[in-house]
Amino acid sequence: MQNATISPSKRSRIEKKMDKIIYILFSFLVLISLISSVGFAVKTNNQMPDWWYIPPDEGSLYDPSKANLSGFYHLLTALVLYGYLIPISLYISIEFVKVLQANFINRDMQMFDEVTETPAQARTSNLNEELGQVDTILSDKTGTLTCNQMDFLKCSIAGTAYGISTSEVEVAAAKKMAVDIDGKDPESSSNFSQRNSENKRHSFGQSEIEMDSIRTPKGVKHQTPEMKGFYFKDSRIMNGNWSREPYRDLILLFFRILALCHTAIPELNAETGGFDYEAESPDEGAFLVAAREFGCEYCKRSQTSIFLRERLPSSNEIVEREFEILNVLDFTSKRKRMSVIIKDGDGHIFLLCKGADSIISDRLSKSGRIFEEATMKHLKEYGESGLRTLALAYKKLEEAEYSAWNEEFLKAKTSIGGDREMILENLSDVMERDLILIGATAVEDKLQKGVPQCIDKLAQAGLKIWVLTGDKMETAINIGYACSLLRQGMKQICIAVNVDIITQDSQKLVKEDILMQITDACQMVKLEKDPHAAFALIIDGKTLAYALENDMKHDFLSLAVDCASVICCRVSPKQKALVTRLVKEGTGKTTLAIGDGANDVGMIQEADIGVGISGVEGMQAVMASDFSIAQFRFLERLLVVHGHWCYKRIAQMICYFFYKNIAFGLTLFYFEAFTGFSGQSVYDDWYMLLFNAFLTSLPVISLGVFEQDVSSEVCLQFPALYQQGPKNLFFDWYRIFGWMGNGLYTSLVIFFMNIVIFHDQAFRSDGYTTDMAATGTTMFTCIIWTVNCQIALTMSHFTWIQHAFVWGSVVLWYIFLFLYGLVSPGNSFKVLEEALAPAPLYWLTTLLVTVACISPYLAHISFQRALYPLDHHIIQEIKYYKKDKEDRSMWRRERSKAKQETQIGFSARVDETIRQSPAFSQSSVALVQEVITCIVAALLS
Repeated sequence: MQNATISPSKRSRIEKKMDKIIYILFSFLVLISLISSVGFAVKTNNQMPDWWYIPPDEGSLYDPSKANLSGFYHLLTALVLYGYLIPISLYISIEFVKVLQANFINRDMQMFDEVTETPAQARTSNLNEELGQVDTILSDKTGTLTCNQMDFLKCSIAGTAYGISTSEVEVAAAKKMAVDIDGKDPESSSNFSQRNSENKRHSFGQSEIEMDSIRTPKGVKHQTPEMKGFYFKDSRIMNGNWSREPYRDLILLFFRILALCHTAIPELNAETGGFDYEAESPDEGAFLVAAREFGCEYCKRSQTSIFLRERLPSSNEIVEREFEILNVLDFTSKRKRMSVIIKDGDGHIFLLCKGADSIISDRLSKSGRIFEEATMKHLKEYGESGLRTLALAYKKLEEAEYSAWNEEFLKAKTSIGGDREMILENLSDVMERDLILIGATAVEDKLQKGVPQCIDKLAQAGLKIWVLTGDKMETAINIGYACSLLRQGMKQICIAVNVDIITQDSQKLVKEDILMQITDACQMVKLEKDPHAAFALIIDGKTLAYALENDMKHDFLSLAVDCASVICCRVSPKQKALVTRLVKEGTGKTTLAIGDGANDVGMIQEADIGVGISGVEGMQAVMASDFSIAQFRFLERLLVVHGHWCYKRIAQMICYFFYKNIAFGLTLFYFEAFTGFSGQSVYDDWYMLLFNAFLTSLPVISLGVFEQDVSSEVCLQFPALYQQGPKNLFFDWYRIFGWMGNGLYTSLVIFFMNIVIFHDQAFRSDGYTTDMAATGTTMFTCIIWTVNCQIALTMSHFTWIQHAFVWGSVVLWYIFLFLYGLVSPGNSFKVLEEALAPAPLYWLTTLLVTVACISPYLAHISFQRALYPLDHHIIQEIKYYKKDKEDRSMWRRERSKAKQETQIGFSARVDETIRQSPAFSQSSVALVQEVITCIVAALLS
């Protein structure tokens, strides 16, 4: 509850901007209504007395003696008549379109995870277009970038390191330290093959380099792992050999801590005869599997006891032992530790504790630090290998000491006061003091499939990626190397609290020290002269608590946005949410948070877009998210493809909607002015009713659902196209007012060309001119043709559905006009059959007016494509003329240019290698980049 945040209501930036446009149009509606009202009042006062055919009628709306009142009444008429300027149906159409877009996301088989049979899911349709405008991604690490499937790899017991298996990130760590493990150049090695997981331990997360040889300590034999979650290799303590090691009693206690300090439930597996464990976290499950393999199998649990089956080293006999559980001090994100108090068969009472090394080290007694130096050295090595670490400690309790403490603990536990939790926390803190360090564990959380490639593609699309993790700094850094968030040569800025000044009375000094570090780092970044220099900011949770305070957070954000990578370590769920809020409010740009666990819920809710991964930590993150996916790699397609499409579709759809409503609505105003502001409409009421409901609704919906400027494959090949969204190229004020201006021009052409053509021109064979019904119907026909031709010019991608909707709407107008003419009791009786269809002038006028209306837009897009083409214009023409197949060098050149220059990801590492190698000429850089990328993609697929 302390880490909970209020769930905000989310709306996309386009929707918020659309509201402002509605306000502008409403103000314009009121303005022209006032003009009509004033014009009507003036006409009524000055000219109506002279109109013999409209005699004044006292008490009516046409009373010259009450012209002001008549003008007010006309204001209400005008507001209703010109109401078509406000596209009320736009909101309905957008919701319908967004639901269909969300359905396409849900049905995208390329975002379907076959392992878990989990599809992508759009849990809300409000934010589809926001996916195309993301600037910063804030990601959890465990379960998001990694699999959250823990493998017990190494451990340190009584100052001795055990375990010889290698982790996925050791290649990246070796590159960082410039260590050539295989005796080859790490960057140029051509050994891209992957290991078969059944034969060898790791594929290094689809790394470009494979570690073929592992140094084995003398006398240690390799062992083939048999258990999932247990890839420990060290014959010194396996198969009962631990009994020959020094400190055998401590080793046994270490195994027992693994098997006893947890809240898991054992379940008998009928197939294997062994036990499966329902644990709160994957770490606990890995520890229990490890304890079983070491000879301490957790087999049964009652309300008061835990039963272990221990294999005696001497006789290999299995003995069942009972341990009474006296108390459980649960793990929380604030405590970062868990303890159990147990009583063994001999009546001895022990407190067994596991937790973060930084927490445990502060609670050790003077006599409990015998192995501290060696263990901390091993912990650092494990962290540099990208492993998740926990320290294990214990304390032996006297009966009297425990009884006194337990009495207070039970009293606090049964209390109902508001300070209950604080008292329990204080009592737990008292008990978990003066511990004796026994060792540490190291488990590996492997990278998910495709994470480095996904990060590389997102970086090429111009997205910034921050990692917020609860792991220690060394682990987070090396995971960063493994997934290419960090690379060799990148300058690391580590902001950390100076240990020498951490005291209870030195908060001011600590803040000053952190502020000085941030200020110095900002200066270093600004003074850097190398244009290719890249900086990575790494900060831990303790330091972040100060950096997020009001007087320092803007300095911290200023530094962070100038860095290529940002990694926040040892952060709490609350801090994740606060960092997300800082980035969202401080930059004013769209943020996306992605995570898989309950500790990511605050971050997911705080971001503009929350993405949940349905992993092994439950469904809390998914339930709180706006979109859910099964693997991090699917984020690439969700943003670069669906995000790009949805943004452009919604933006073009809204602009077109305003265009067609302005073109239609203003013709009513012109006719009002032309007829003395009489309140008379030039169109039949049924025409106006059907305009937005049927005659123009389906084409704009097809635009919002099916439009594609480029295909999904091209979106992924040209990731820089995504930047059209964050730059808001298709929904900025210039484009919005441009479409409004186009609507104004269209309304002027339609109205005045029809009036000029039909005003004095004989329309029928008997010499009669047109009446209002024929003129209005012709004018409406021109509107229908113009707006549908306009949307056809706007579309880049046609299917039979778009053709059916666009041209079907035109056909539908003529069908309606024919049928309506048969049943209409007024002036529109057989208006098409007898008045309009036989007249060539009607058809010529329709053609002439339509061409005149769409010619400026056609000229504009032709001029733009010829002289100032956008990225997608060039790609469209290349694909249309099949230059991608006929001229491969040009296609590669365009692909190379259509990538954002990035400082993270595998591409950045390739670029850095090319820059540092004098053997490459400038002309061959693009080709080499493309060749290397293709080779790696092929070998990793």
